[in-house]
Amino acid sequence: MTVHLSPETESAGYRLISLEATGSTNDDALQAARSGDPGQLWITAAEQLSGRGRHGRQWSSPPGNLYASLLLVDPCDVASAPQLGFVAGLALHEAVETVTGLGAPRLALKWPNDLLLDGAKVSGLLLEGHRLQPNGPLAIVIGFGVNVSFAPSGTPYPAASLQQVRPSLTRDEVLQALSGAFARAFAAWRASSRMNASDPFGAIRRLWLERAAGVGQEVTLRLPSGERRGIFEGLDRFGRLQLKSAAGVELIDAGDLYFPNLLHDIAKPSAGAKRSQS
Repeated sequence: MTVHLSPETESAGYRLISLEATGSTNDDALQAARSGDPGQLWITAAEQLSGRGRHGRQWSSPPGNLYASLLLVDPCDVASAPQLGFVAGLALHEAVETVTGLGAPRLALKWPNDLLLDGAKVSGLLLEGHRLQPNGPLAIVIGFGVNVSFAPSGTPYPAASLQQVRPSLTRDEVLQALSGAFARAFAAWRASSRMNASDPFGAIRRLWLERAAGVGQEVTLRLPSGERRGIFEGLDRFGRLQLKSAAGVELIDAGDLYFPNLLHDIAKPSAGAKRSQS
């Protein structure tokens, strides 16, 4: 099935390449940047053969779901780039709310990059940044994997598909909603950053936390250095998770966040197992 960007997205200068199958849309977007593409380019595929999630994890990409990557070239300075993951998360939340009619709290953002529906993962995103040359432009690639018709099994917490709540939903509808929502959120973030230089992340942080799962709850974080447990207090001004424990408040840059009521099995997935994007 052919997919399209929303009319407002096209009018804002975004473009689309739609593929039947590819290795990874994120890799395709990076290659486009290296070939001189100016950015604002969406790349989608009906099927990915070498999809990946955070930390290089493999993930299953069967036909029926939405696999899309967005290339932005020099959208911001390097220090601000991580904020784009939260901008993308807000756009993802808005898009799924638009196509399903469901909102918070049934639809919730899970730090740092997942979207949950009734506590089950329906989407993830992957933010990658590349300096194209030592002093060249900064290429940001945002990859979205949305479970439209298929929910993977064997994940460490439940997964769901959007067709479970709206059986007639298509990839095209999701992409149109997502591309429009991102264009609006990105434009608003850039405007806010210009108007509030002292705390450019403030508005995004507030909106993200209003839609977040687990704030104020006890959570488990898996980090390369081991597990941490504590209360998810919120985000700091750079998007780091604030974890409160008896030792005080620890700031976490990245990790895998688990809520006790979401876990299928606290044990780590077996090595090499395919997972949905996380």
